[in-house]
Amino acid sequence: MAIVVTLRPELEARLRDKAARQGQDIDLVVTELLARVLEWEEQDSEETIRGIQQGLDDFEAGRFRSFQEFADEQRRKYNLPADS
Repeated sequence: MAIVVTLRPELEARLRDKAARQGQDIDLVVTELLARVLEWEEQDSEETIRGIQQGLDDFEAGRFRSFQEFADEQRRKYNLPADS
């Protein structure tokens, strides 16, 4: 199935340049880039869901700290001023 996409001229030029540098057909370069982005997006979503679930599990098990403890740690870590 063919999909037609209209690109901004700058983006098209970058894709053509990338294809030329790699000595590949532009269709192959675009297909590979899209496949990588879609794979990354899927992995990122799965990792996010796992992280949220871990946080919920930790909370239910009593493994958490107060916001004040978190804020104090961040102030120390990044050398931020204390609240007035």
